Amino acid sequence: MQMYKAVLTESTAKIRRLPDFFIIFIIKKMHPDKLAFGSYSKGFITNVPADLNSPEAKHFKNTIRRFAEEATYIYSFKENKMLYADGWEPLLGYEDHEVSMLTLVSITAPEFAPFSNELNDKALMFLHSKHIEEEHQYSFTIELKKLHKNGTPVPLIWKVGVFATEGGKVTCIIGHAQRNESIKFGSVMRYAAYGPEKSEFEEELNKQLFRYYAISEKEKDALCMVAEGYSFKEIAAAFGVSQSAIEKRILPLYKRFGVKSLTHLISFATANHILP
Repeated sequence: MQMYKAVLTESTAKIRRLPDFFIIFIIKKMHPDKLAFGSYSKGFITNVPADLNSPEAKHFKNTIRRFAEEATYIYSFKENKMLYADGWEPLLGYEDHEVSMLTLVSITAPEFAPFSNELNDKALMFLHSKHIEEEHQYSFTIELKKLHKNGTPVPLIWKVGVFATEGGKVTCIIGHAQRNESIKFGSVMRYAAYGPEKSEFEEELNKQLFRYYAISEKEKDALCMVAEGYSFKEIAAAFGVSQSAIEKRILPLYKRFGVKSLTHLISFATANHILP
């Protein structure tokens, strides 16, 4: 039996709560060409489900934690198939033995598919460009909707991470999907990235990912303080930077989001769930 070392860390288990950091995007109507996003990652996945009677699958069943209203999977790029699937029937209506990686990608709700597909591409491209060891624990989380087998959209927190490597190359990924009815989608979409080179990973994922509509962590944190009534000078002191640095975080948002004033910007951010 080929054994896989599971990378099950605290960050993997924290799918039940929203990550502390999000880059936020505004969803807009996509050009038809954008629907091609995902072609890179789709070149590495198949429609082959897991053999749940295999020694590997039985091992994973006994060792991998799964929370309430959560489903998990392990996909092998080396074997081009699912190695494990658990919890998918109560979550999305698919029996575990019929869940394939291609199925999970294909049932993304249409309004989330372009973003999700491109995010998958960018993440896999990044991992393919790096020498990855299992302890590196790269992962990303996204809020989106998948379509239940009966056609009903299901709001999910979806996390994908490195599970196993060989010779510095990723051979397996692990995914967790958990229903979360409290997610407020509106017209915004959020994702978070984790890993030893987090800043570089985030930057790579952010390249051309609806960048015109992006708001960074630093911008969001500063905007939150503005909404609470703090002046730019007070915010600068709180972050230990110059006032001009804060202005550079806030003022470009006017043009980016098509607003004319600070009051309008705060209203826009609140309406789109950027601000708490």
